[in-house]
Amino acid sequence: MRLWSSTLQLRPRCGSSVILMLCGLAVIGWGQSSALLIVEVHDPSGAAVEVSGRTENLGTGRRVSFTTDAKGKASISDLSYGRYRLTLERQGFATAVSLVNVSNPTVSHNVTLKIGTAGFKVDVVGTTTLPGVDLKGDQIAVPVQSATAADLERGFSVNVADFFNRRMNGVFLNEVQGNPYQPDVNYRGYTASPLLGTPQGLSIYMDGVRMNQAFGDVVSWDLIPKMAIAETSLIAGSNPVFGLNTLGGAIAVITKDGYSGKGTVLNIGGGSFGRKTTELQHGGHRGAWNWFGATSLFFEDGWRQNSASNVRQFFGRMGRQMARTTVNLSLSYANNSLLGNGLQETRLLTQDYTSVYTKPDITANRSPFAVLSVRHALSNKVTFSGNAYYRYVRSGTVNRDVNERSLDQSVYQPSAADQAALRAAGYTGFPNAGANAGNTPFPFWRCIAQALQKDEPGEKCTGLINRTRSRMTNYGISGQLSLFASAGMIRNQLTVGAAYDRNRADYVQSTQLGYLNSDRSVTGVNAFADGVTGGNIDGTPYDNRVNLSGKTSTGSVFATNTITWRNKLNVTLSGRFNRTAIHNLDRILPFAGSRSLTGQNTFTRFNPSAGLTYELHPLASVYFNYAEGSRAPTSIELGCADPNQPCKLPNALAGDPPLQQVVTRTFEAGLRGRRESHLNWSAGWFRAVNRDDILFVASQQTGFGYFKNFGKTLRQGMELNANSQFRFVSLGAGYTLLQAVFESPEVVLGSSNSANNAAAPGLDGDIKIKAGNRIPLIPRHMGKVYADIKPTAKLLIDLALGAFSSSYARGNENNLHQPDSTRFLGPGSSPGYAIVSMGGHYQIHRTVELWAQVSNLLDKRYYSAAQLGPTGFTAGGTFTARPLPAVNGNYPVFRSTFYAPGTPRGAWGGLRFRF
Repeated sequence: MRLWSSTLQLRPRCGSSVILMLCGLAVIGWGQSSALLIVEVHDPSGAAVEVSGRTENLGTGRRVSFTTDAKGKASISDLSYGRYRLTLERQGFATAVSLVNVSNPTVSHNVTLKIGTAGFKVDVVGTTTLPGVDLKGDQIAVPVQSATAADLERGFSVNVADFFNRRMNGVFLNEVQGNPYQPDVNYRGYTASPLLGTPQGLSIYMDGVRMNQAFGDVVSWDLIPKMAIAETSLIAGSNPVFGLNTLGGAIAVITKDGYSGKGTVLNIGGGSFGRKTTELQHGGHRGAWNWFGATSLFFEDGWRQNSASNVRQFFGRMGRQMARTTVNLSLSYANNSLLGNGLQETRLLTQDYTSVYTKPDITANRSPFAVLSVRHALSNKVTFSGNAYYRYVRSGTVNRDVNERSLDQSVYQPSAADQAALRAAGYTGFPNAGANAGNTPFPFWRCIAQALQKDEPGEKCTGLINRTRSRMTNYGISGQLSLFASAGMIRNQLTVGAAYDRNRADYVQSTQLGYLNSDRSVTGVNAFADGVTGGNIDGTPYDNRVNLSGKTSTGSVFATNTITWRNKLNVTLSGRFNRTAIHNLDRILPFAGSRSLTGQNTFTRFNPSAGLTYELHPLASVYFNYAEGSRAPTSIELGCADPNQPCKLPNALAGDPPLQQVVTRTFEAGLRGRRESHLNWSAGWFRAVNRDDILFVASQQTGFGYFKNFGKTLRQGMELNANSQFRFVSLGAGYTLLQAVFESPEVVLGSSNSANNAAAPGLDGDIKIKAGNRIPLIPRHMGKVYADIKPTAKLLIDLALGAFSSSYARGNENNLHQPDSTRFLGPGSSPGYAIVSMGGHYQIHRTVELWAQVSNLLDKRYYSAAQLGPTGFTAGGTFTARPLPAVNGNYPVFRSTFYAPGTPRGAWGGLRFRF
């Protein structure tokens, strides 16, 4: 949505009698023509504004910086003919980004800035993963939401995921891990998550490189440096040009260079939860060279117990621009340690909102990342852009958990054989008789004894220590050729390209048995799920080991073509062909068999897209779009797809029956309107159908599951957006109505669902999913309202409200669960909530800015996700096993609702220095 007015004089360069494509090819040999661009800038009251600006030639990548004078004017001379991206920035105002077609000797462009962080500021959006192919927002047949570096800076967000949750319509977070750098980001019911086993449906790109990791398509948000982001966009729908995993949308991130990051900025802050932050960035340009560097440190104790985070990020970029060619090399590095202690049971949350179920759960990520990009103009009308990249990600996790297999076992009183083993090992002090739940709140003697005997520690030990280690190497190359042509009232933009990506992942998992302590930690014993020391479970050796090497290679070709008629009608046709080959090697059982992970799979598909936009009136336009996207199964999904060999993520994998790739078909339609400097609005409808969705389904083994294809799922709804400017106040609002339902029947394990078919409540049983049942964790209603107020030239105040309706808990896929307060202890959904945030910036000096923010201003207690599951604790917080009488020789256990508690009120502040 464009936020300023412009006046352009365009003269066609080709006669209408010339065939459009021939015209585009003919211009290859044309020479450069010199032109003058005159820019004039005003604020909402009409007063002239001095701003910093830059132009970027979309063909060559060449940039020119400038500053307007006291009258708000600037003249940029010696520009070659072509298409330019114009960016204007000033403190207190929304960054203005527009597209200018320089096709005359003199071109004038008038801009009216908006206050603060008003949404939809960027009128120009890249429609491919590589730079150089930009369209105006009203030429794109799907909703697009964009933001600039200034928006992220003023938006009081910890990272880009947090910013999307605060400002982007239709986006919400499931804070399943309980760490600000490990959220599940959802848009239209599709997810980008750092957790293995979560169905992934959003593709994430940074500088044209796909950030979804090949092993599970997961996204590590802590590896995307917020301080280095120049611009980011959320593009709705199944756009095939953005490649695999673009089912519900794509997020594209562009990093800063010496022009967009010019100058030196030091930001120091801190506040609630022991948070301490420092960001330092510097950029500049001289002659043909430009450079940018940034580093950030984030340290926090966390608001929950044992939830500290240490995030250390670095980003550097060096570039050289020549008359027709621009080359950039960027390097980034992250070394992070994150504690996220996950969901907490409802009764324990009531007693202590900061409590954790078990602790600690640690994730460590370390990743160097390099990208070399090139942009070259063969002429004013033909451009090439490409990149090559290398990324290495080393991750490790250590998670302490309750051993759910022990909940229906006799774990208190050591048997005679246990006592003999303990005496032989030199242990004393164990009970000879009478140990029970009443006098032994945290049992451990049977665990130690069973580990000594290598008998059944997998059933008698109350705790687990799960460890994973992964090393992922990604590299690839991509390139695209774009041709621009015009004939009479018609303009054409054609882009063709190709890409190749290769990934290798080495993944090791292990499980150590142990016992729970009163502080919810786990003490390990000399017993592992290795088929030997872990003994037997129900007569079968307890073996959850994984040592997997997965290689994935994807080759693709794509094309997109946009035809514009009389600046009113835009028709876009796109398509992409993908071929993905996956080779898994099981290093424990290397030869293919019923328990081996070894296997080879190949997936191919062509995904098309067609869309149009039409200007009904200068103040309103209509759009329609149809698109298909797909996602191939990943190594981990193929390695855990056998119902007879289920796995407990992230603890184990098993054999690999074939899975089908997910295919999404999306329809879009809507109206958009604008009234310069006053009201901008949009209303849209979408319908997305997934076939062969890959879901993680619980198996008959408690706590375990496997991946399988699910017939059809549906996500459809309506999106409304509006924002307006009233002198020095910007107001905006967005609303999403989202229906996310299963469209096919299915039977899955629902042991913690009161509507299951178990012989008695609390035992394992199945539930039936029917067409029309709502998909868990997805709210039906979402609304966001914001206001940016600038009462004085130095002060900017930001207010924001986000509201979300209730959603069903995972495990309640049939939507029928009801608590009975006896064996089922919690509801089947999480309640709706609304969060208010407030912030402000005050310009103390032209180089010094004071900032402050308050998150969750009303200190609302809320839950962003819920899950049904067995609980190993009493209301008093002590461990419990066999809490209920046996039924036909089987012991029911307590089932409850686990919640992801939201962050309470927090306040932070600091100083930002600019030089």
